[in-house]
Amino acid sequence: MQPLPFFHRLDRYVLGQLVLALVLVTTGLVALIWLTQSLRFIQIIVSHGLSPFVFVKLTALLVPSFLATILPITCFIVVLFIYLRLSGDRELTIMRGLGLSDTKLARPALVLAMAVTLFGYMLSLGAVPWSLSIFRDYQYEIRNQIAAFLLEPGVFTPVSSDITVYVQSRAGNGSLKGIIIEDNRNPSAPATILARTGELVSTTGGPVVVLENGSRQQIDAKTGQLDLLTFQRNTLSLAETMRNGGPVDTDPAEVPLPALLHPPAGLPHGDRAKWLVEAQRRLSAPLATLGYTLVALVAALGGGFRRHGGLARIIGAVGVVTTLVALGLGVNNLAARNTGLLPLIWVWALVPPGIAFAVLLRQGAPRA
Repeated sequence: MQPLPFFHRLDRYVLGQLVLALVLVTTGLVALIWLTQSLRFIQIIVSHGLSPFVFVKLTALLVPSFLATILPITCFIVVLFIYLRLSGDRELTIMRGLGLSDTKLARPALVLAMAVTLFGYMLSLGAVPWSLSIFRDYQYEIRNQIAAFLLEPGVFTPVSSDITVYVQSRAGNGSLKGIIIEDNRNPSAPATILARTGELVSTTGGPVVVLENGSRQQIDAKTGQLDLLTFQRNTLSLAETMRNGGPVDTDPAEVPLPALLHPPAGLPHGDRAKWLVEAQRRLSAPLATLGYTLVALVAALGGGFRRHGGLARIIGAVGVVTTLVALGLGVNNLAARNTGLLPLIWVWALVPPGIAFAVLLRQGAPRA
């Protein structure tokens, strides 16, 4: 029998099924996750009359992170399903009869896994941090614009981690009545601000609450006595308080890789560890696609043809991948607490694929 070329029609046939299934499954899961995550934005968008474009842009910026998270899992699901279906339809048996070993049968899945891994690196190293950074800036901009609407009557509204605002009533023109502000920007000397009336004013620097006929009450840390300062007019910038509670505390997920590998000198030790872990996670996480795919191949190609007897292999493969996912989360948490354990991230990323590939090679040894 004339040997088949390296990547022949059968490979393209299997690869076509894998690609189609991967696109369908990934699209469905992304849509499901997008729907569940977008529910937290719907209330703000609808209640404050913002355009649907704002909602679409906010949620669309989260899609790259969804993709980077689920692609290794969807690749595992698709490879396991397609190869088990081919086995159940005896197509793998026919291919083996043509002289294809398990290693050669695995070629289409490995090609798919390598392509998805490269795409995962594009997401992890570029698209995800960029989109999350844009998302956070845009979210801050939107919250700045609707800060006035966030002050709901009869509700204590935390406009930042340090300031909480309560208004008794609010008119349509932005005027407020019965204002209470808890100001903890100075933890050693928290203050309470009371005002009879106020007004929300939009400025180029963001929304400002203009307070009228009020007082500022503060306990003197030295004497323990109450200091009372009355005023006719005072202002509080909501934009400034939100900025103090938000984007200054940069999330490592939105920091470019070079900055993660060389954290700022003034960064606290705990945050520095998180930055280093995030850097190693970005470099290693896409390799999970190869590992999970190899686990699926070992389960689907091992044991020969069984129309109704492959349940144990499916359960075993799902159990292995679930364990690997849990181990990945655990290793990241341990490394964040002790940076000396950072090499464990690479042990998690490289050892399981190596073991699975060795098992696959053993299964794919020439048959008598």
